[in-house]
Amino acid sequence: MGDIKSPTLLYFKGALFVLLGLVAVTAILLKYPDLTLAALLAIAIWSFCRAYYFAFYVIQHYVDPEFRFAGLLAFAQYLVRRKGDR
Repeated sequence: MGDIKSPTLLYFKGALFVLLGLVAVTAILLKYPDLTLAALLAIAIWSFCRAYYFAFYVIQHYVDPEFRFAGLLAFAQYLVRRKGDR
């Protein structure tokens, strides 16, 4: 299966991710209504988003412009290889 090239489909896919996240968080907070849990969910989501940004943008643009990551597994393999090179 090839990469999605259509901007419309890419926006739709992004919107589905946001919708899925909102549904999941809403379901959790409806089942366990608690401000502490809501805050912890927000912190966890924000942290994972920043880690993802780090893995795919910061590394590529500031650390190693030669490398292109295909996914989180490729990023993990890159980290293991880099550690072995030192």
